[in-house]
Amino acid sequence: MVFTSHRLLARPKVAWTLGITGLLAYNWWILVPLRPGLMHSPNELFSNLEVSGQPLATAMQHADLLSGLFLLGAFWVVGSTSIPGARRESLAMMAFAATGALGGIFPERCADETNAVCRKMEWTFQLPLDQYLHMAAGIIEFGGVTVALWFAFQRTRGEQTRSATVYRNLARGALGAYPFLGLAYVLDRLGGVVEAIFFMAFTIMVLVQLFERTNSLRVIEHPRRLAPWPRAAKR
Repeated sequence: MVFTSHRLLARPKVAWTLGITGLLAYNWWILVPLRPGLMHSPNELFSNLEVSGQPLATAMQHADLLSGLFLLGAFWVVGSTSIPGARRESLAMMAFAATGALGGIFPERCADETNAVCRKMEWTFQLPLDQYLHMAAGIIEFGGVTVALWFAFQRTRGEQTRSATVYRNLARGALGAYPFLGLAYVLDRLGGVVEAIFFMAFTIMVLVQLFERTNSLRVIEHPRRLAPWPRAAKR
Protein backbone atom coordinates (compact mmCIF):
# COMPACT_ATOMS: atom_id res chain seq x y z
CA MET A 1 0.00 0.00 0.00
CA VAL A 2 2.82 2.43 0.85
CA PHE A 3 4.61 1.61 -2.42
CA THR A 4 1.42 2.21 -4.43
CA SER A 5 0.84 5.49 -2.58
CA HIS A 6 4.32 6.78 -3.42
CA ARG A 7 3.86 5.80 -7.07
CA LEU A 8 0.59 7.73 -7.33
CA LEU A 9 2.15 10.78 -5.69
CA ALA A 10 5.20 10.67 -7.98
CA ARG A 11 3.28 10.39 -11.24
CA PRO A 12 1.99 14.00 -11.28
CA LYS A 13 5.49 15.36 -10.62
CA VAL A 14 7.02 13.24 -13.36
CA ALA A 15 4.22 14.14 -15.79
CA TRP A 16 4.62 17.87 -15.17
CA THR A 17 8.41 17.66 -15.51
CA LEU A 18 8.10 15.88 -18.85
CA GLY A 19 5.23 18.10 -19.98
CA ILE A 20 6.89 21.43 -19.22
CA THR A 21 10.15 20.28 -20.80
CA GLY A 22 8.25 19.14 -23.88
CA LEU A 23 6.37 22.43 -24.16
CA LEU A 24 9.58 24.45 -23.87
CA ALA A 25 11.00 22.48 -26.80
CA TYR A 26 7.69 22.69 -28.69
CA ASN A 27 7.67 26.48 -28.52
CA TRP A 28 11.12 27.02 -30.04
CA TRP A 29 9.35 29.23 -32.60
CA ILE A 30 9.08 32.01 -29.97
CA LEU A 31 12.84 32.58 -30.35
CA VAL A 32 12.60 33.18 -34.11
CA PRO A 33 11.83 36.94 -33.84
CA LEU A 34 14.96 37.27 -31.69
CA ARG A 35 17.11 36.18 -34.63
CA PRO A 36 16.64 38.82 -37.38
CA GLY A 37 16.70 37.43 -40.89
CA LEU A 38 15.84 33.88 -39.84
CA MET A 39 12.26 34.25 -41.08
CA HIS A 40 12.12 36.44 -44.15
CA SER A 41 8.35 36.94 -44.29
CA PRO A 42 5.25 36.40 -42.11
CA ASN A 43 3.95 34.34 -45.03
CA GLU A 44 6.63 31.73 -44.34
CA LEU A 45 5.73 28.65 -42.30
CA PHE A 46 7.89 27.70 -39.35
CA SER A 47 8.43 24.24 -40.83
CA ASN A 48 10.29 25.90 -43.70
CA LEU A 49 12.96 26.94 -41.19
CA GLU A 50 13.71 23.25 -40.55
CA VAL A 51 14.66 22.50 -44.16
CA SER A 52 18.17 21.05 -44.13
CA GLY A 53 20.73 23.76 -44.89
CA GLN A 54 18.76 26.54 -43.21
CA PRO A 55 20.37 28.26 -40.18
CA LEU A 56 19.62 26.34 -36.97
CA ALA A 57 17.57 23.77 -38.93
CA THR A 58 19.15 20.81 -37.10
CA ALA A 59 18.48 22.36 -33.69
CA MET A 60 14.83 22.97 -34.62
CA GLN A 61 14.42 19.42 -35.90
CA HIS A 62 15.84 18.06 -32.66
CA ALA A 63 13.55 20.36 -30.66
CA ASP A 64 10.50 18.95 -32.44
CA LEU A 65 11.69 15.39 -31.84
CA LEU A 66 12.39 15.94 -28.15
CA SER A 67 9.16 17.86 -27.69
CA GLY A 68 7.09 15.01 -29.09
CA LEU A 69 8.90 12.38 -27.02
CA PHE A 70 8.61 14.35 -23.76
CA LEU A 71 4.91 15.12 -24.29
CA LEU A 72 4.25 11.51 -25.24
CA GLY A 73 5.96 10.45 -22.03
CA ALA A 74 3.93 12.92 -19.97
CA PHE A 75 0.59 11.60 -21.22
CA TRP A 76 1.78 8.01 -20.87
CA VAL A 77 2.75 8.65 -17.21
CA VAL A 78 -0.64 10.08 -16.23
CA GLY A 79 -2.42 7.27 -18.07
CA SER A 80 -5.38 7.24 -20.40
CA THR A 81 -7.82 6.42 -17.58
CA SER A 82 -6.73 9.16 -15.16
CA ILE A 83 -9.97 11.00 -16.02
CA PRO A 84 -13.09 8.78 -16.15
CA GLY A 85 -14.55 8.74 -19.64
CA ALA A 86 -11.64 10.65 -21.19
CA ARG A 87 -9.61 7.83 -22.70
CA ARG A 88 -10.19 9.10 -26.26
CA GLU A 89 -8.79 12.50 -25.33
CA SER A 90 -5.63 10.87 -24.00
CA LEU A 91 -5.14 8.79 -27.14
CA ALA A 92 -5.67 11.86 -29.34
CA MET A 93 -3.14 13.87 -27.32
CA MET A 94 -0.63 11.02 -27.59
CA ALA A 95 -1.16 10.99 -31.36
CA PHE A 96 -0.52 14.75 -31.35
CA ALA A 97 2.76 14.24 -29.48
CA ALA A 98 3.92 11.25 -31.53
CA THR A 99 3.36 12.93 -34.89
CA GLY A 100 5.10 16.05 -33.61
CA ALA A 101 8.17 13.89 -33.02
CA LEU A 102 7.84 12.38 -36.51
CA GLY A 103 7.83 15.88 -37.96
CA GLY A 104 11.29 16.35 -36.46
CA ILE A 105 12.53 13.03 -37.82
CA PHE A 106 11.25 13.75 -41.34
CA PRO A 107 11.82 17.46 -42.06
CA GLU A 108 10.80 19.07 -45.32
CA ARG A 109 13.34 18.89 -48.15
CA CYS A 110 12.57 22.34 -49.54
CA ALA A 111 10.65 25.46 -48.52
CA ASP A 112 7.32 25.08 -50.27
CA GLU A 113 5.91 28.38 -48.99
CA THR A 114 8.70 30.57 -50.33
CA ASN A 115 10.00 28.58 -53.30
CA ALA A 116 7.67 28.36 -56.30
CA VAL A 117 9.70 25.55 -57.90
CA CYS A 118 9.53 23.53 -54.67
CA ARG A 119 5.79 24.05 -54.42
CA LYS A 120 5.25 22.94 -58.02
CA MET A 121 7.35 19.82 -57.48
CA GLU A 122 5.46 19.13 -54.27
CA TRP A 123 2.08 19.24 -56.00
CA THR A 124 3.33 16.95 -58.78
CA PHE A 125 4.86 14.46 -56.28
CA GLN A 126 8.43 14.93 -57.49
CA LEU A 127 9.96 15.44 -54.05
CA PRO A 128 11.49 12.82 -51.72
CA LEU A 129 9.19 10.87 -49.43
CA ASP A 130 10.35 12.85 -46.37
CA GLN A 131 8.50 15.92 -47.64
CA TYR A 132 5.16 14.11 -47.70
CA LEU A 133 5.76 12.28 -44.42
CA HIS A 134 6.35 15.66 -42.79
CA MET A 135 3.14 17.02 -44.26
CA ALA A 136 1.14 13.96 -43.17
CA ALA A 137 2.62 14.18 -39.66
CA GLY A 138 1.63 17.84 -39.46
CA ILE A 139 -1.94 17.11 -40.52
CA ILE A 140 -2.30 14.34 -37.94
CA GLU A 141 -0.64 16.53 -35.29
CA PHE A 142 -3.17 19.31 -35.81
CA GLY A 143 -6.00 16.80 -36.14
CA GLY A 144 -5.06 14.90 -32.98
CA VAL A 145 -5.12 17.88 -30.66
CA THR A 146 -8.30 19.19 -32.32
CA VAL A 147 -10.07 15.87 -31.82
CA ALA A 148 -8.93 15.85 -28.19
CA LEU A 149 -10.36 19.35 -27.78
CA TRP A 150 -13.70 18.24 -29.25
CA PHE A 151 -13.95 15.29 -26.87
CA ALA A 152 -12.93 17.46 -23.90
CA PHE A 153 -15.50 20.10 -24.88
CA GLN A 154 -18.24 17.45 -25.08
CA ARG A 155 -17.20 15.88 -21.76
CA THR A 156 -17.23 19.15 -19.82
CA ARG A 157 -20.26 20.73 -21.51
CA GLY A 158 -22.45 22.34 -18.88
CA GLU A 159 -19.70 22.39 -16.24
CA GLN A 160 -18.50 25.64 -14.68
CA THR A 161 -14.95 24.57 -13.89
CA ARG A 162 -11.92 26.48 -15.14
CA SER A 163 -10.99 23.59 -17.41
CA ALA A 164 -14.45 23.55 -18.98
CA THR A 165 -14.26 27.30 -19.58
CA VAL A 166 -10.89 26.96 -21.29
CA TYR A 167 -12.17 24.12 -23.48
CA ARG A 168 -15.19 26.18 -24.51
CA ASN A 169 -13.06 29.17 -25.42
CA LEU A 170 -10.57 27.03 -27.33
CA ALA A 171 -13.40 25.34 -29.23
CA ARG A 172 -14.88 28.70 -30.23
CA GLY A 173 -11.46 29.92 -31.27
CA ALA A 174 -10.85 26.80 -33.36
CA LEU A 175 -14.11 27.31 -35.25
CA GLY A 176 -13.01 30.80 -36.21
CA ALA A 177 -9.30 30.08 -36.76
CA TYR A 178 -9.36 26.98 -38.96
CA PRO A 179 -10.83 28.81 -41.98
CA PHE A 180 -8.00 31.33 -41.71
CA LEU A 181 -5.49 28.48 -41.51
CA GLY A 182 -6.90 27.02 -44.71
CA LEU A 183 -6.76 30.38 -46.46
CA ALA A 184 -3.19 30.94 -45.28
CA TYR A 185 -2.08 27.65 -46.83
CA VAL A 186 -4.00 28.16 -50.08
CA LEU A 187 -3.09 31.83 -50.59
CA ASP A 188 0.43 31.65 -49.10
CA ARG A 189 -0.36 34.61 -46.89
CA LEU A 190 0.41 35.12 -43.17
CA GLY A 191 1.07 31.41 -42.62
CA GLY A 192 3.59 32.06 -39.86
CA VAL A 193 1.22 34.35 -37.96
CA VAL A 194 -1.67 31.88 -38.12
CA GLU A 195 0.60 28.98 -37.16
CA ALA A 196 1.84 30.88 -34.11
CA ILE A 197 -1.75 31.36 -32.91
CA PHE A 198 -2.41 27.64 -33.24
CA PHE A 199 0.82 26.73 -31.46
CA MET A 200 -0.19 28.90 -28.50
CA ALA A 201 -3.64 27.29 -28.42
CA PHE A 202 -2.11 23.80 -28.53
CA THR A 203 0.18 24.73 -25.64
CA ILE A 204 -2.83 25.79 -23.56
CA MET A 205 -4.59 22.53 -24.46
CA VAL A 206 -1.64 20.46 -23.25
CA LEU A 207 -1.44 22.41 -19.99
CA VAL A 208 -5.16 22.03 -19.24
CA GLN A 209 -5.12 18.32 -20.06
CA LEU A 210 -2.14 17.75 -17.78
CA PHE A 211 -3.75 19.85 -15.04
CA GLU A 212 -6.95 17.81 -15.19
CA ARG A 213 -5.19 14.47 -15.27
CA THR A 214 -2.62 15.13 -12.56
CA ASN A 215 -5.29 16.68 -10.34
CA SER A 216 -7.44 13.59 -10.85
CA LEU A 217 -4.54 11.39 -9.74
CA ARG A 218 -4.16 13.46 -6.56
CA VAL A 219 -7.90 13.19 -5.85
CA ILE A 220 -7.68 9.42 -6.24
CA GLU A 221 -4.75 9.31 -3.84
CA HIS A 222 -6.22 11.73 -1.24
CA PRO A 223 -8.90 9.39 0.19
CA ARG A 224 -6.35 6.62 0.48
CA ARG A 225 -4.05 8.81 2.51
CA LEU A 226 -6.86 9.82 4.85
CA ALA A 227 -8.42 6.38 5.19
CA PRO A 228 -7.75 4.77 8.62
CA TRP A 229 -5.84 1.54 8.88
CA PRO A 230 -8.19 -1.45 9.06
CA ARG A 231 -8.66 -2.73 12.58
CA ALA A 232 -8.30 -6.33 13.50
CA ALA A 233 -11.62 -8.10 13.81
CA LYS A 234 -12.77 -8.84 17.36
CA ARG A 235 -12.95 -12.43 18.34
